[in-house]
Amino acid sequence: MAVKSRRERFEDVAAKRAQNILDALDILGNCANRRNYEFYEEDVKYMFRLIDTHVKKVKDKFNDELNASSNSKNVVKFPKPKK
Repeated sequence: MAVKSRRERFEDVAAKRAQNILDALDILGNCANRRNYEFYEEDVKYMFRLIDTHVKKVKDKFNDELNASSNSKNVVKFPKPKK
């Protein structure tokens, strides 16, 4: 059995987890059927505010990691000379 690279592991795990989230959102969308459920505008706003907040937190984690890795490289760059 070959050892997977960190990139391959990320692709496998992230794809499955992202698909699970998309599937869960589709299932949540089924609750929008007013013939089967009773809900109020405040309920919907609250629910999506929670979802949006959590998505932002996760995006921030990824962005923090991207910024940390790009900031950790000390590279000397000289400005281009003026002509």
